[in-house]
Amino acid sequence: MGRFLKKLTGSICALATPFRDGALDLDAYARLLDYQIDGGTQALVVAGSTGEAHALDQDEYDRLLSFAVRHVRGRVPVLAGTGTANTHKTILATRRAQALGADAALVVTPYYVRPTQAGLVAHYRAVADQGGLPIVLYNVPGRTGCDMLPQTVAQLAGHERIVGIKEARGDAERAAALMALKSPTFAVLSGDDPTAARSMLDGADGVISVAVNAAPAAFRALCDAALAGERARATAWNERLVPLYDLCGVESNPIPVKWCLSAIGIGTAELRLPMLPLSEQYHGHARQVLTDLGLLAAVQALHSSAA
Repeated sequence: MGRFLKKLTGSICALATPFRDGALDLDAYARLLDYQIDGGTQALVVAGSTGEAHALDQDEYDRLLSFAVRHVRGRVPVLAGTGTANTHKTILATRRAQALGADAALVVTPYYVRPTQAGLVAHYRAVADQGGLPIVLYNVPGRTGCDMLPQTVAQLAGHERIVGIKEARGDAERAAALMALKSPTFAVLSGDDPTAARSMLDGADGVISVAVNAAPAAFRALCDAALAGERARATAWNERLVPLYDLCGVESNPIPVKWCLSAIGIGTAELRLPMLPLSEQYHGHARQVLTDLGLLAAVQALHSSAA
């Protein structure tokens, strides 16, 4: 399963990638990595869709992943986004991630090309056989145009290098079908923040989250409660986080969460075209959401002491 990768569980962050003046902002990235680990995040995804992997050139991807591996120093697993629309390119990207020190790869279904279910089985088996890393399947049909069905996942779950699935469809029927595939070596992870608490209470092993970028401690508390079966406590934490989930959906990911990070002092809200920063009409509401979660208090205290 990799150098030290155990079964993935709990609160996992799909990291945003900070930019400043068009370039990677590795100082801000270091702060984001520390913010996540200090907040209890249990694994990190580098250069996934939230990390604007599509907007990174090869050198930037390499620098981002190698920096994360060095900075994290084995404190939590580091997963690299390596999925592309082509199997050979995905294998090469996964091998490169292995060489750069990643512990596993998060491999999205091939986007745009719309493979058959049999094609998905062949694709993932080839990546698992030849990519050199444990892989986590990633199903997000709203973005890829490709929906990997539970019966397809069932054909892949027994492979020794396929260690889990991130399922971003939030419907309960899909989640229930995947729960039957859980094993000591295959994790079922929610990829949908608004339904993650329900999924974990129903048996999912954890969540790979966007909103956790802004609120790692709250997400860890939510995951701990849900995985312990403490329904009332999990529900309370989830209700507290609902405004953040809603905020993260007002414009395409990662537009809102990058604004949130900039507001709490981690990098800028800068994205790469065709993505633009969060529309001004949402700024006041976003600031209120962060205030209600107590996430702006430290920033405000810092500004007050500086004055």
